[in-house]
Amino acid sequence: MRFGLFGGTFNPVHLGHLRAALEVKEGFELSKIFLIPAALPPHKIPGDVVDAGDRLQMLNLALEDKAEISVSDIELKRSGPSYTIDSVKYFKSTLPEKSQIYLVMGLDAFLEIDSWKSYEELLQQVSIIVINRPKKNRLFSGDGWKRLDEYLTSGISGGYKFSESQSCYLSADKQPIFIFEVTALDISSTKIRSLIKEGRSIGYLVPRKTAEFIKSRGLYL
Repeated sequence: MRFGLFGGTFNPVHLGHLRAALEVKEGFELSKIFLIPAALPPHKIPGDVVDAGDRLQMLNLALEDKAEISVSDIELKRSGPSYTIDSVKYFKSTLPEKSQIYLVMGLDAFLEIDSWKSYEELLQQVSIIVINRPKKNRLFSGDGWKRLDEYLTSGISGGYKFSESQSCYLSADKQPIFIFEVTALDISSTKIRSLIKEGRSIGYLVPRKTAEFIKSRGLYL
């Protein structure tokens, strides 16, 4: 069985997140993909992130009728900062034996992975799917490809080699790193928060029930 782990702040979750998750699930034939909101993201300023319980509820409302995508609150149950390596170990210990696990993240996040806790162990433990982000050059051409290739082969490990047939980087002592194009919807949590502050509509950017929850709670004002 194959499972995807898609972590993030989800502050708030939006249709870009959900579309990317769905395309990754279909593209890699995953049994399920989990969206995992971070409790205290180490790379975020705490004051910029709303309460973890609110972010979890927004995700649950967005996905209540989408069985193919699930929400995991594992990082909200742990005290202290949210570290990806801890979540990976949790899922490896609880999912069916011999499951293949993929960690899903955007290019910008991946290019900082050497600053993450136990990143070398993370690269040995789990395969990674790097997806493109809105307003960024496509991963398979231009600056996006160059940054990723240089980071992997020079900054992380000279042992990575790209396999065109498998669309991934392979290493003798680490798990594969796949590159995968998703529909890059020009939607961001930052943009949504800005629209709310300006008193403008966020319709068709976030799921309807999530938008209603944001309004009822007075979030991001």
